[in-house]
Amino acid sequence: MAGWREVAAVAAGGVIGTGLRLTFDTVMPHTDTDFPLSTLLINVMGSFVLGALVATLWRRARTPNWLKVGLGTGTVGSFTTFSALIVSLITQAHHGLWMLAALYLVLSLVLGFGAALLGLSIGRRPRPTPLAIDMVDE
Repeated sequence: MAGWREVAAVAAGGVIGTGLRLTFDTVMPHTDTDFPLSTLLINVMGSFVLGALVATLWRRARTPNWLKVGLGTGTVGSFTTFSALIVSLITQAHHGLWMLAALYLVLSLVLGFGAALLGLSIGRRPRPTPLAIDMVDE
């Protein structure tokens, strides 16, 4: 059961993710018959970020649950949306743009999966340990 910290973290993350989402859609608008590049980029970036978060923060025993749900469900969840992908596909199909819809679906799945794998891979890399440097008085 979610406590008040988790609810507050998801709400705060949702504000951030939704704001980022609106920014992308404003900077890269598209009509119903255009290729929805902003949604594709948003979902691919979100897949990468979520993969990196799972590989880093989620693995740490000390990472509080409120931080995980705030970043994952709140921020990334509101930034990326499966519903936006489906709306774009249905709209393209309604306009008879079946090849564009198919291309968008394949790119979304392949690039999203690839970005998540890349995020996991980068997040799992061992971090270099700082070198101990002996300070010598001159």
